[in-house]
Amino acid sequence: MAATVVLEPAGRCRWDEPVRIAVRGLAPGQRVTLRASLRDEKGALFRAHARYCADADGQLDLARAPALGGSFVGLEPMGLLWALEPEKPFWRFVKRDVQTPFAVKLEVFDGHEPEPQAEQLLSVAVHERDFLPPGVRREPVRAGRVRATLFLPPGLGPFPGIIDIFGMGGGLLEYRASLLAGHGFATLALAYCDFEDLPKKFDTIHLDYFEEALCYMLQHTQVKGPGIGLLGISLGADICLSMASFLKNISATVSINGSGFNGNKPIYYKETSIPPLGHDLRRMKVAFSGLLDIVDIRNDIVGGYENPCMIPIEKAQGPILFIVGQDDHNWRSELYAQIASERLQAHGKGKAQIISYPGTGHYIEPPYFPMCPASLHRLLDKPVIWGGEPRAHSKAQIDAWKQILTFFSKHLGASPKL
Repeated sequence: MAATVVLEPAGRCRWDEPVRIAVRGLAPGQRVTLRASLRDEKGALFRAHARYCADADGQLDLARAPALGGSFVGLEPMGLLWALEPEKPFWRFVKRDVQTPFAVKLEVFDGHEPEPQAEQLLSVAVHERDFLPPGVRREPVRAGRVRATLFLPPGLGPFPGIIDIFGMGGGLLEYRASLLAGHGFATLALAYCDFEDLPKKFDTIHLDYFEEALCYMLQHTQVKGPGIGLLGISLGADICLSMASFLKNISATVSINGSGFNGNKPIYYKETSIPPLGHDLRRMKVAFSGLLDIVDIRNDIVGGYENPCMIPIEKAQGPILFIVGQDDHNWRSELYAQIASERLQAHGKGKAQIISYPGTGHYIEPPYFPMCPASLHRLLDKPVIWGGEPRAHSKAQIDAWKQILTFFSKHLGASPKL
């Protein structure tokens, strides 16, 4: 094997960092196929491939050479990662154990055949991508009712704090919190259903549980006050917007494809409650692919921003950043963000900060996560489409991550120098 895969950085790197992929020792103009593959913790296989031509010196640099076909085309230095697709239909790419890296196998095959054979293999390399950056401490939290994991950055602290909340899938997902800790934020990955002794089903939203998690962070010696940041996606974003509206000491909130409305379950805080907007399953459509499209199943928003099912975001003390996918098929996130902005302006709060991404679906993840176009819906127990076009969605994830880090640095204070 004269050909060699060269990676820069050469060793293990964080999942949210780019890697430069090159191949040396090819013949001038040689046609090759590159294939990336990995298995998640449940053994599900993800694969992507692209066809290239070496330059006149027999070198191939994915930062300079466009892909000629395959899982993507054009100049896409990280395409072999963001274009990964599951072999198993409707399988979402998730990191379940942040303490181990994902091992990405990179193979170089001679020629441009659709299914390269083993005898065409020219070179192979394994690229490890980590979710627990060097020096980051992982601490399981079982405090009162709170079930969570706290990630502390390297160094002495105290650090600006963030609570990270995911959607209705339940369980405890840690990968976003662990990556945020690598950027200097003490981040609490918070579970709220279907984890250990928490309720299996999430029937009502009682904010006192989330207030308990907030108090845990405010009292922690490694967390810098006086306020905490909140980051949520989907239902998690609406929980964050509710927390920001009713609880004190919240300095900044990021909503990723939240709605700003109470959807199907009542929200309670002390003597206050917000009724659910509700939905009508008869409004479900069947997409061209044959999969369900639930984008319009929610009941109409009568009265716009004055609808009683809307979260009273004008009560939030700190600023709110809305990250929106224009092709979100979970619900119409862009419309909801515009209504939220109208509500803030009606209460003299000024326009909302909205960053809206074309061609971007529901699951806006950290950089280089493969897009999830469709997966099993927890409540319907059927696959539904989430929207998005892979290339545009990938670009949005890279930019959204930068915007989130910048927003929290600005409003929570920069973390100590490491």
